Amino acid sequence: MKKYNINTEDLKDYLGFGVAGNFANHLGEAGEADEFSVIKTEEKDAPKGLFPFYIPNEESYLGQFPICTDKINHNGIEHLQVEAEVGLICDFVYENNKLVDLKPRYFGAFNDCSNRVQDGKMLSTKKNWGKSSKGIAPEFIEIDSFDEAGILNKYHIASFLKRDGIVHDYGTISAVNSYSYFFGQLKDWMIDKFNTQEEVGPLEALPQYFKEINNKKGILIAAGATAYTEFGKHHYLEKGDEIFIYVYNAHFHSFEDILHDMSGSDVLLSQCSKLHQIVQ
Repeated sequence: MKKYNINTEDLKDYLGFGVAGNFANHLGEAGEADEFSVIKTEEKDAPKGLFPFYIPNEESYLGQFPICTDKINHNGIEHLQVEAEVGLICDFVYENNKLVDLKPRYFGAFNDCSNRVQDGKMLSTKKNWGKSSKGIAPEFIEIDSFDEAGILNKYHIASFLKRDGIVHDYGTISAVNSYSYFFGQLKDWMIDKFNTQEEVGPLEALPQYFKEINNKKGILIAAGATAYTEFGKHHYLEKGDEIFIYVYNAHFHSFEDILHDMSGSDVLLSQCSKLHQIVQ
Protein backbone atom coordinates (compact mmCIF):
# COMPACT_ATOMS: atom_id res chain seq x y z
CA MET A 1 0.00 0.00 0.00
CA LYS A 2 1.39 3.39 -1.04
CA LYS A 3 0.39 6.80 0.28
CA TYR A 4 0.26 9.97 -1.79
CA ASN A 5 0.95 13.38 -0.26
CA ILE A 6 -1.69 15.90 -1.30
CA ASN A 7 -0.41 19.15 -2.74
CA THR A 8 -3.37 21.51 -2.78
CA GLU A 9 -1.60 23.75 -5.29
CA ASP A 10 -1.74 20.87 -7.78
CA LEU A 11 -5.47 20.47 -7.16
CA LYS A 12 -6.06 23.99 -8.47
CA ASP A 13 -5.77 22.43 -11.94
CA TYR A 14 -8.39 19.74 -11.21
CA LEU A 15 -12.12 19.88 -11.79
CA GLY A 16 -14.12 19.18 -8.61
CA PHE A 17 -17.46 17.34 -8.64
CA GLY A 18 -19.65 15.61 -6.07
CA VAL A 19 -22.14 12.76 -6.29
CA ALA A 20 -25.58 13.62 -4.90
CA GLY A 21 -27.62 10.97 -3.10
CA ASN A 22 -25.20 8.03 -3.11
CA PHE A 23 -26.01 6.84 0.42
CA ALA A 24 -29.47 5.80 1.53
CA ASN A 25 -31.35 8.49 3.52
CA HIS A 26 -28.68 11.19 3.24
CA LEU A 27 -30.73 13.64 1.16
CA GLY A 28 -33.68 13.39 3.55
CA GLU A 29 -31.47 13.97 6.59
CA ALA A 30 -29.83 16.93 4.84
CA GLY A 31 -33.24 18.49 4.15
CA GLU A 32 -32.77 18.23 0.39
CA ALA A 33 -35.18 15.42 -0.53
CA ASP A 34 -37.90 17.81 -1.76
CA GLU A 35 -35.49 19.62 -4.08
CA PHE A 36 -34.45 16.34 -5.65
CA SER A 37 -37.96 14.90 -5.93
CA VAL A 38 -38.21 16.21 -9.52
CA ILE A 39 -35.27 14.03 -10.57
CA LYS A 40 -36.21 10.53 -11.66
CA THR A 41 -33.56 7.81 -11.76
CA GLU A 42 -33.52 4.59 -13.73
CA GLU A 43 -33.01 2.55 -10.56
CA LYS A 44 -34.55 3.19 -7.14
CA ASP A 45 -31.25 3.53 -5.28
CA ALA A 46 -29.26 5.26 -8.01
CA PRO A 47 -27.57 8.58 -7.17
CA LYS A 48 -29.49 11.67 -8.28
CA GLY A 49 -26.71 13.26 -10.28
CA LEU A 50 -23.42 15.16 -10.17
CA PHE A 51 -22.74 18.74 -9.12
CA PRO A 52 -19.65 20.94 -9.50
CA PHE A 53 -17.92 22.45 -6.47
CA TYR A 54 -14.82 23.79 -8.25
CA ILE A 55 -14.16 24.68 -11.89
CA PRO A 56 -10.74 26.27 -12.54
CA ASN A 57 -10.89 29.69 -14.20
CA GLU A 58 -14.69 29.85 -13.98
CA GLU A 59 -15.83 33.45 -13.52
CA SER A 60 -18.57 32.53 -11.03
CA TYR A 61 -18.24 31.36 -7.40
CA LEU A 62 -17.21 27.97 -8.80
CA GLY A 63 -13.87 29.46 -9.81
CA GLN A 64 -12.93 30.06 -6.15
CA PHE A 65 -10.53 27.35 -4.94
CA PRO A 66 -12.23 25.88 -1.84
CA ILE A 67 -10.02 22.97 -0.75
CA CYS A 68 -8.01 22.95 2.48
CA THR A 69 -6.32 20.27 4.59
CA ASP A 70 -6.65 21.81 8.07
CA LYS A 71 -9.54 24.25 8.47
CA ILE A 72 -13.07 25.19 7.47
CA ASN A 73 -13.98 28.83 6.99
CA HIS A 74 -17.24 29.28 8.94
CA ASN A 75 -17.91 32.64 7.29
CA GLY A 76 -20.85 33.35 9.62
CA ILE A 77 -23.01 30.67 7.98
CA GLU A 78 -25.56 29.35 10.49
CA HIS A 79 -26.23 25.92 9.03
CA LEU A 80 -22.97 24.25 8.02
CA GLN A 81 -22.73 20.47 8.19
CA VAL A 82 -19.84 18.07 7.73
CA GLU A 83 -20.24 15.67 4.82
CA ALA A 84 -17.86 12.76 5.32
CA GLU A 85 -17.01 11.08 2.04
CA VAL A 86 -14.46 9.13 0.06
CA GLY A 87 -12.58 11.44 -2.27
CA LEU A 88 -11.27 10.03 -5.56
CA ILE A 89 -8.45 11.64 -7.51
CA CYS A 90 -8.94 10.58 -11.11
CA ASP A 91 -7.21 10.77 -14.45
CA PHE A 92 -9.44 11.02 -17.50
CA VAL A 93 -9.59 10.47 -21.23
CA TYR A 94 -11.49 13.08 -23.27
CA GLU A 95 -11.85 12.54 -27.00
CA ASN A 96 -14.12 13.98 -29.71
CA ASN A 97 -15.94 16.20 -27.20
CA LYS A 98 -16.76 13.25 -24.96
CA LEU A 99 -15.43 11.97 -21.67
CA VAL A 100 -14.61 8.37 -22.60
CA ASP A 101 -12.83 7.15 -19.46
CA LEU A 102 -12.24 7.93 -15.78
CA LYS A 103 -9.30 6.35 -13.98
CA PRO A 104 -9.45 6.61 -10.16
CA ARG A 105 -5.83 6.72 -8.94
CA TYR A 106 -5.98 7.66 -5.25
CA PHE A 107 -8.61 7.74 -2.49
CA GLY A 108 -8.93 9.31 0.92
CA ALA A 109 -10.95 11.29 3.42
CA PHE A 110 -12.93 14.25 2.08
CA ASN A 111 -15.28 16.78 3.68
CA ASP A 112 -17.87 18.08 1.23
CA CYS A 113 -18.92 20.64 3.84
CA SER A 114 -22.33 22.08 2.97
CA ASN A 115 -24.52 25.09 3.70
CA ARG A 116 -28.03 23.80 4.48
CA VAL A 117 -29.91 27.05 3.82
CA GLN A 118 -32.73 26.13 1.44
CA ASP A 119 -32.66 29.04 -1.00
CA GLY A 120 -34.06 27.27 -4.06
CA LYS A 121 -30.82 27.70 -5.99
CA MET A 122 -28.49 25.14 -7.51
CA LEU A 123 -26.92 22.63 -5.12
CA SER A 124 -23.49 23.92 -6.09
CA THR A 125 -24.25 27.31 -4.48
CA LYS A 126 -24.27 25.55 -1.09
CA LYS A 127 -20.93 23.88 -1.70
CA ASN A 128 -18.44 26.68 -2.32
CA TRP A 129 -18.39 29.91 -0.30
CA GLY A 130 -14.74 30.60 -1.03
CA LYS A 131 -11.41 29.65 0.49
CA SER A 132 -11.40 26.72 2.94
CA SER A 133 -14.99 25.61 2.37
CA LYS A 134 -13.96 22.02 1.57
CA GLY A 135 -11.65 19.54 3.30
CA ILE A 136 -9.19 16.99 1.97
CA ALA A 137 -6.86 14.71 3.94
CA PRO A 138 -3.16 15.54 3.54
CA GLU A 139 -2.53 11.91 2.57
CA PHE A 140 -4.44 9.76 0.09
CA ILE A 141 -3.89 6.07 -0.68
CA GLU A 142 -3.00 4.60 -4.05
CA ILE A 143 -5.76 2.51 -5.64
CA ASP A 144 -4.53 -0.91 -6.72
CA SER A 145 -7.70 -1.74 -8.66
CA PHE A 146 -11.02 0.09 -8.61
CA ASP A 147 -13.17 -3.00 -8.10
CA GLU A 148 -14.32 -5.43 -5.42
CA ALA A 149 -10.95 -7.21 -5.48
CA GLY A 150 -9.04 -4.03 -4.57
CA ILE A 151 -8.08 -2.65 -1.17
CA LEU A 152 -10.86 -0.05 -1.19
CA ASN A 153 -13.36 -2.83 -0.53
CA LYS A 154 -11.90 -3.17 3.00
CA TYR A 155 -12.27 0.49 3.95
CA HIS A 156 -14.81 2.24 6.15
CA ILE A 157 -15.72 5.92 6.61
CA ALA A 158 -16.05 7.41 10.11
CA SER A 159 -16.56 11.03 11.15
CA PHE A 160 -16.58 12.87 14.45
CA LEU A 161 -16.98 16.36 15.87
CA LYS A 162 -15.06 17.50 18.93
CA ARG A 163 -16.74 20.38 20.78
CA ASP A 164 -15.75 21.73 24.20
CA GLY A 165 -13.45 18.74 24.67
CA ILE A 166 -16.16 16.15 24.00
CA VAL A 167 -16.05 13.88 20.94
CA HIS A 168 -19.36 13.14 19.20
CA ASP A 169 -20.08 10.66 16.41
CA TYR A 170 -21.21 12.82 13.48
CA GLY A 171 -21.79 10.40 10.61
CA THR A 172 -22.67 6.74 10.81
CA ILE A 173 -19.69 4.43 10.31
CA SER A 174 -20.15 3.11 6.79
CA ALA A 175 -18.32 0.61 4.64
CA VAL A 176 -17.17 2.06 1.34
CA ASN A 177 -18.86 -0.85 -0.44
CA SER A 178 -22.20 0.24 1.04
CA TYR A 179 -22.38 3.22 -1.32
CA SER A 180 -25.40 2.80 -3.58
CA TYR A 181 -23.07 2.96 -6.60
CA PHE A 182 -19.34 2.32 -6.41
CA PHE A 183 -16.52 0.72 -8.36
CA GLY A 184 -17.37 -0.02 -12.01
CA GLN A 185 -21.03 0.86 -11.62
CA LEU A 186 -20.20 4.32 -10.25
CA LYS A 187 -17.48 4.90 -12.85
CA ASP A 188 -19.77 4.05 -15.78
CA TRP A 189 -22.60 6.12 -14.32
CA MET A 190 -20.34 9.16 -13.85
CA ILE A 191 -18.99 9.00 -17.39
CA ASP A 192 -22.55 8.97 -18.69
CA LYS A 193 -23.63 11.86 -16.45
CA PHE A 194 -20.63 14.01 -17.34
CA ASN A 195 -21.56 13.65 -21.02
CA THR A 196 -25.35 13.90 -20.79
CA GLN A 197 -26.60 15.54 -17.59
CA GLU A 198 -28.97 18.41 -18.34
CA GLU A 199 -30.15 21.11 -15.95
CA VAL A 200 -32.92 19.73 -13.75
CA GLY A 201 -34.04 20.71 -10.27
CA PRO A 202 -30.99 21.75 -8.19
CA LEU A 203 -28.49 20.22 -10.65
CA GLU A 204 -26.92 22.00 -13.59
CA ALA A 205 -25.95 20.76 -17.03
CA LEU A 206 -22.43 19.33 -17.01
CA PRO A 207 -21.06 19.18 -20.59
CA GLN A 208 -20.42 22.96 -20.48
CA TYR A 209 -17.60 22.42 -17.96
CA PHE A 210 -15.59 20.07 -20.18
CA LYS A 211 -14.85 22.27 -23.18
CA GLU A 212 -11.28 22.94 -22.04
CA ILE A 213 -10.76 19.85 -19.91
CA ASN A 214 -7.63 18.71 -21.73
CA ASN A 215 -5.85 21.66 -20.10
CA LYS A 216 -6.62 20.19 -16.65
CA LYS A 217 -4.63 17.66 -14.63
CA GLY A 218 -7.56 15.52 -13.55
CA ILE A 219 -10.92 15.30 -11.80
CA LEU A 220 -11.51 15.20 -8.04
CA ILE A 221 -14.69 13.31 -7.14
CA ALA A 222 -16.50 13.43 -3.79
CA ALA A 223 -18.29 10.08 -3.94
CA GLY A 224 -21.18 10.91 -1.60
CA ALA A 225 -21.83 11.60 2.08
CA THR A 226 -22.72 9.04 4.72
CA ALA A 227 -25.91 9.18 6.78
CA TYR A 228 -25.85 11.23 10.01
CA THR A 229 -26.02 10.16 13.62
CA GLU A 230 -28.66 11.84 15.80
CA PHE A 231 -26.02 14.34 16.90
CA GLY A 232 -24.99 15.06 13.32
CA LYS A 233 -28.59 15.61 12.21
CA HIS A 234 -29.22 18.33 14.77
CA HIS A 235 -25.89 20.11 15.32
CA TYR A 236 -24.36 22.55 12.87
CA LEU A 237 -20.74 23.67 12.88
CA GLU A 238 -19.56 26.35 15.26
CA LYS A 239 -16.26 28.19 15.39
CA GLY A 240 -13.74 26.21 17.42
CA ASP A 241 -15.19 22.81 16.49
CA GLU A 242 -12.74 20.12 15.42
CA ILE A 243 -13.69 17.80 12.56
CA PHE A 244 -12.24 14.31 12.21
CA ILE A 245 -12.88 12.11 9.15
CA TYR A 246 -11.20 8.73 8.77
CA VAL A 247 -11.21 6.45 5.73
CA TYR A 248 -9.56 3.38 7.21
CA ASN A 249 -8.93 -0.31 6.53
CA ALA A 250 -11.40 -1.91 8.93
CA HIS A 251 -9.68 -5.29 8.45
CA PHE A 252 -6.46 -3.80 9.84
CA HIS A 253 -7.44 -0.98 12.22
CA SER A 254 -9.98 -1.30 15.01
CA PHE A 255 -12.49 1.36 16.01
CA GLU A 256 -10.50 1.68 19.23
CA ASP A 257 -7.46 2.69 17.14
CA ILE A 258 -9.50 5.59 15.76
CA LEU A 259 -10.70 6.67 19.21
CA HIS A 260 -7.17 6.52 20.60
CA ASP A 261 -5.91 8.65 17.71
CA MET A 262 -8.51 11.34 18.46
CA SER A 263 -7.53 11.33 22.12
CA GLY A 264 -3.94 12.12 21.17
CA SER A 265 -2.48 8.68 21.84
CA ASP A 266 0.50 7.56 19.77
CA VAL A 267 -1.28 5.33 17.25
CA LEU A 268 0.21 4.48 13.86
CA LEU A 269 -2.69 4.57 11.38
CA SER A 270 -0.68 3.14 8.53
CA GLN A 271 -3.71 2.08 6.46
CA CYS A 272 -5.82 5.18 6.91
CA SER A 273 -6.45 8.56 5.32
CA LYS A 274 -7.23 11.07 8.07
CA LEU A 275 -8.67 14.56 7.79
CA HIS A 276 -8.53 16.89 10.81
CA GLN A 277 -9.96 20.39 10.42
CA ILE A 278 -10.69 23.25 12.80
CA VAL A 279 -13.66 25.52 12.13
CA GLN A 280 -12.52 29.15 12.06
